[in-house]
Amino acid sequence: MELCSIASGSSGNCICVGSDENHVLIDAGISGKRIENGLNSIDLKTEEMQGVLVTHEHIDHISGLGVIARRYGLPIYATQGTIDAILNTKSVGKIEESLFHAITPDQPFEIGDLLIEPISISHDAADPVAYKIKNEEKTAAVVTDLGTYDENMIDKIKNLDVLLLEANHDVHMLQVGSYPYPLKQRILGKKGHLSNELSGQLLGEVLHDHFNTVILGHLSKENNYAELAYETVRLEVTMGENPYKGDDFPMYVAKRDAPSERIIF
Repeated sequence: MELCSIASGSSGNCICVGSDENHVLIDAGISGKRIENGLNSIDLKTEEMQGVLVTHEHIDHISGLGVIARRYGLPIYATQGTIDAILNTKSVGKIEESLFHAITPDQPFEIGDLLIEPISISHDAADPVAYKIKNEEKTAAVVTDLGTYDENMIDKIKNLDVLLLEANHDVHMLQVGSYPYPLKQRILGKKGHLSNELSGQLLGEVLHDHFNTVILGHLSKENNYAELAYETVRLEVTMGENPYKGDDFPMYVAKRDAPSERIIF
């Protein structure tokens, strides 16, 4: 299995996950050209993708979806609520409705040798999900855009090999920053985004002896920076009620505007 973040941040998201036989994109929130260039950098092509798994309809997750759907005819997997919202988003252009495949949270489905499980998340979108992807041997998950987490989420993402996890903002930077008050409240709310501290606390709940790698993603451009997210999450793990330290496993911060390190596991 492998995972590569093509782009991850509040300005656009696209993740490639796959096995030797099959690859999928999770979200297409950057231009079709950037998606193609990012995939080319890891010796893949957009036309080789077996589908696009959409987490939700916010534009930083679907801005390039129309382009690659029309150009390559890729199947699009999303909850029915998300599909309806995409079809009503004029900026993505017309997408042939036959390309959409409705999925249901907690009901796994297969794409080739990949078993994919959508997981409900708490976010201010129609019916948003995170995704867990596994083959016969390895399991990864991409968990971003959630304001809070619960025991169901913890149970779903235990025993992973690789996790791309949101570390969106530093609470203090957000509180003293220039965002309007309603936007600050939205981000801090239970349907907003995970702070660095909450990200570290959730990570501490799901670590295990054979955990491979965590990638911190979806960082806010205005209210976070890579070094702060890294150190805060690492400290939360070390101080948490778990047997692990922040240095016990590899941790990377996904790049905003370029492909990140290709994780092979």
